[in-house]
Amino acid sequence: MTAETSHPVPDAHGTNLFDADPTLAALLPLYLAPPLLQHLLPQLRRLGGLAGGVLDTLAHSADKHPPELEHRTRAGRDLQRIVKHPDYVAMERVAFGELGLAAMSHRGGVLGWAEPLPPAAKYALSYLFVQAEFGLCCPLSMTDSLTRTLRRHGHAALVDKYLERLTSQDVDALFQGAMFMTEQGAGSDVAATATRAQPDGHAYLLHGDKWFCSNADADLAMVLARIDGAPAGMAGVSLFLLPRRLDDGAMNAYRILRLKDKLGTRSMASGEIRLEGARAWLVGEAGRGFQQMADMVNHSRLSNGMRAAGLMRRALSEALFVARERRAFGRRLIELPLMRRQLLKLMLPTEQARTMLLQTADALQRADAGQAGAQALVRILTPLIKFRACRDARAVTADAMEVRGGCGYIEEWGDARRVRDAMLGSIWEGTSNIVALDVLRAIRRDAALDAYTRHLRTLLDGTPLHPRARAVFDRTLQRVGEGAAALAGSGGDGEAAARQAASALYHLFTATAMAWEAGRIGSARRMHLAQWVLRQRVLPRDPLAVEGEAPWLPGLLDEADDSGRGGVEAVDLFGAS
Repeated sequence: MTAETSHPVPDAHGTNLFDADPTLAALLPLYLAPPLLQHLLPQLRRLGGLAGGVLDTLAHSADKHPPELEHRTRAGRDLQRIVKHPDYVAMERVAFGELGLAAMSHRGGVLGWAEPLPPAAKYALSYLFVQAEFGLCCPLSMTDSLTRTLRRHGHAALVDKYLERLTSQDVDALFQGAMFMTEQGAGSDVAATATRAQPDGHAYLLHGDKWFCSNADADLAMVLARIDGAPAGMAGVSLFLLPRRLDDGAMNAYRILRLKDKLGTRSMASGEIRLEGARAWLVGEAGRGFQQMADMVNHSRLSNGMRAAGLMRRALSEALFVARERRAFGRRLIELPLMRRQLLKLMLPTEQARTMLLQTADALQRADAGQAGAQALVRILTPLIKFRACRDARAVTADAMEVRGGCGYIEEWGDARRVRDAMLGSIWEGTSNIVALDVLRAIRRDAALDAYTRHLRTLLDGTPLHPRARAVFDRTLQRVGEGAAALAGSGGDGEAAARQAASALYHLFTATAMAWEAGRIGSARRMHLAQWVLRQRVLPRDPLAVEGEAPWLPGLLDEADDSGRGGVEAVDLFGAS
């Protein structure tokens, strides 16, 4: 007879991740119209249950059984295919089929809503989905963003030919999307693209190697190539739509050379592709390929930020659960002062990323509607969330693993997988250096800092704040804005400080937006968090100063206590020692 252990490791599997996150439910009314939110609440709650249970199990299995590349059929035909594990296919049916995550921005009828759903709705649902499965969110994002780019820049005949299948919820009829940009000599430096595009009537034949192609067997891919005779540099790069199969059903002339053996996102196939005269169609104007693909890249960057935010939230949820359930030294872990501080260090970037995601989604909706200044705001918020949230996710997932202790290091729990997946965000769609420089480029070329400052001023004007706190926010906004403008205006001399500038802009934006949210929902707890972000991440601090535990600090970890006792506007941490 085997004795039951008297101290089992706390296991949150089966938790409804939407119900376990009351802050998400409190914030969504600020970003979604009431009728839409009421319509989506059952879907959000259902997805929260799936993400904490069935999807979590499927994701764990798919990670253990990565896709395999077969080059020939058993009858000896040269016919490549990528074999995906049945549990990954099951998740595809939920994400692309039941939820319509790749289709909902492009047509009505998804989840029973007559109109296309706004970005905040899509990202709220995806934010829950990614808390279970990270890898599949890459094909979801690329299918969604390829569809957007094709509709914006593609010839009407191409749009008519492919739109219905790109937005299908019938997974067997669906066309998934991808983008094949990277070459060995042209990663971040897109101007060095060497793939050739040979004119062939109304089409082009592509020749060259693409080094990193995620969703490698996608039905359609956006590809950068250089038309024969085009000038060197960025001006010679054009954008093409590449189908996996031709109209007669034959495979197009390109091969998957091998699949990548990746650290994370192991459930999803990434490979190397050789184009051997593959037929493709020009998208938009020749020579403006990067500018046209930039919209797709920016949406992928925003999706990276969403995935980082979701990973952090799942890591935080697990850490909080363990800390509340596990006992050591006669006390619950969450009662120990050092543990409380560690959990708060997980909570701050998690809340920052979620607020940044919702704010960027709201700005994107306004930009697509043509609102003045919204596009410039999106232009700077997208690289900011890609830069900072993706870097924060690496630390948050690793520190959350430490809360579980030795078991967190074991692959049968989800902590190690989240750490591995989190490493991706700072690399794909631009490394941290490239994206930080893009923030300065947005300021220099697109008047994005003006839009950023105006937006924060509007938020502050609508936020009840203690006078001393308001003065600190106002001074910091002026100081950070002036500093970022000076760096952007100094050309190459400012590039060495691009990362500091991007971090300061991100932290100031999230602190201000979180304060605005706190005022709107009447949450003193969230106002504490907002001011703590500014105090810890932006304002000068003595690294050796010893701070005792303030009486309000433990309450920040109680997510169920979101009351406004004493009034939101009365909160002021800047006078504290």
